[in-house]
Amino acid sequence: MKDEALKELFATYGEVSSARVVTDKFTGRSKGFGFVEMPNDSEAEQAISALNGKAVKNREISVTVARPKTEGGDRGNRGGYSNNRR
Repeated sequence: MKDEALKELFATYGEVSSARVVTDKFTGRSKGFGFVEMPNDSEAEQAISALNGKAVKNREISVTVARPKTEGGDRGNRGGYSNNRR
């Protein structure tokens, strides 16, 4: 899906100020998610309710309100992997 198609999908429910499909910077292929900004909260809620779980291009989509990224990325205190052996 391209940015314009994502915008058109959400525009059915109200004004869309921006729509962006996130792509891999090396291949240019979609990473399978995107962000849509709608200035009217009630229109945004209507779009979420109507589109969450809907099939688009033969794939079920999940639509939720984006949460702010936590400081330090998504790693938190879950640990990690290192190949440095001691």
